[in-house]
Amino acid sequence: MKQNQLDWRETSDPGIIIAGVDEVGRGPLCGPVIAAAVVLGPTRPIKGLDDSKKLSEKRREALFDVICNNALAWSLGRAEVAEIDELNILHATMLAMQRAVKGLSVKPELAYIDGNRCPSLSCRAEAIIKGDSRVAEIAAASIIAKVTRDREMQLMDEEWPGYGISKHKGYPTKMHLEALRKLGPTPVHRRSFKPVRELLVDKRL
Repeated sequence: MKQNQLDWRETSDPGIIIAGVDEVGRGPLCGPVIAAAVVLGPTRPIKGLDDSKKLSEKRREALFDVICNNALAWSLGRAEVAEIDELNILHATMLAMQRAVKGLSVKPELAYIDGNRCPSLSCRAEAIIKGDSRVAEIAAASIIAKVTRDREMQLMDEEWPGYGISKHKGYPTKMHLEALRKLGPTPVHRRSFKPVRELLVDKRL
């Protein structure tokens, strides 16, 4: 990856306060969707930022602490399982992003959103496809969101053993689907998602 990919900016807006926003957890069958918003300090650049999925767990954990200690501001937003089931995952994701941006102690003038859709925000927003590989602020947000959610999945695994949640992070792997069929869904499973919904219908749970 070329270094300048993570220095992308709108050249017409130099010096404005920019927040990067990303989410983790749209695809899993259980747990919340978690978004993060990060405003990086212009005088404290962070080396090694990249799409969290491309980084090792050890590297993500190390960068998580660096970002928290050096960012100008960062915030988390989330939508819980009940909200996902009520709103659908797209609207719940937008809600989590809104909450993340709203929680920033430094208010951005522009938010770069990873993907192709923007939530309704109090500041200007722009969607950037593959932004977590192109924009430093989004890369930082992707790391904060993923590390936070992965830690929650570890705790969830301890609360609901037998599903392997700490391994697959709630995604519909063969292990997860087999455990669902054997053990049934837990309160942290998303009942609006097809594999869980079909199981509930089959078993009349």
